[in-house]
Amino acid sequence: MSDNPHIGSTLDDFLREEGMLEDATNFAVKRVLAWQVEKAMSDEGITKVEMARRMGTSRAHLDRLLDPNNDKVQLDTVQRAAAAIGRRVRLELI
Repeated sequence: MSDNPHIGSTLDDFLREEGMLEDATNFAVKRVLAWQVEKAMSDEGITKVEMARRMGTSRAHLDRLLDPNNDKVQLDTVQRAAAAIGRRVRLELI
């Protein structure tokens, strides 16, 4: 039998025990969100300048949204980005 208490547990269990689950989840959500927006922009041929114009914001503000390492993004910014690429944001509590 192993002395490792984490064998058989999930990654979520491990991160929770280490006090890192919330940060890891926030980081992952932000990376996926940034990737989805950038992919949609690329697929539709939308430049950053055009995207910022559609969102009614600055290019620097858009760059913060697209930065996968910046997890400080407001919901209204995400909603404006989604609308600018013809999409909606769907949130759910699980």
